[in-house]
Amino acid sequence: MKEYLIQTPVASIIFAFTIVTSIYTFSNHQLFGRFMLHPHSVSRGRHTYTLITSGLIHRDWGHLLFNMLTFYFFGFALESIFVSLSAWGHLHFALLYILGLVVSDVRTVFKERNNPNYYSLGASGAISAVLFSFILFQPMTMLGIFFIIPMPAWLFAFLYLGYCVWASRNARDGINHDAHFYGAVFGLAFTIVLYPSIISYFIGQFS
Repeated sequence: MKEYLIQTPVASIIFAFTIVTSIYTFSNHQLFGRFMLHPHSVSRGRHTYTLITSGLIHRDWGHLLFNMLTFYFFGFALESIFVSLSAWGHLHFALLYILGLVVSDVRTVFKERNNPNYYSLGASGAISAVLFSFILFQPMTMLGIFFIIPMPAWLFAFLYLGYCVWASRNARDGINHDAHFYGAVFGLAFTIVLYPSIISYFIGQFS
């Protein structure tokens, strides 16, 4: 644990804090409700803090486990990559995650601004940003849909984005697919802006 805190302090704090906060709010329904994103309120300038706090809580154990496993596999590795590229690597990773939380929900706030019954929660938008940033650096890494069906990361990325677009229009599963999509796109854009050479590096991995 000490090694993680020294080498990847930002990822360590995010990982631990999200788990603790999520578990605590499982039994504290008042705080749970206060932390959830409510687009109807946010679009009217109220409870804007929920753009951040909604990413610190999860619906249930399964939701928390899936998100934290994904973050564990890619978040710590990505922070290490950022640090290897820049003296500001820790800060870059923190900005990627925090801005990923906010930006991934902007579309949702606009889309659901007139729906007082809509709420959203979970760190999926920020974690999508982390995952897609990682894919730019490691496009040939083998990933799997639900950790089962293996495929190269670049192919997974295309399928993931395509599914998010389809699900946003057609699925009725209560999942905020817009946050997944815009989080992923933000992760790509943020990484390219910080490290423009990643484009040629990414393309070079296919040659």
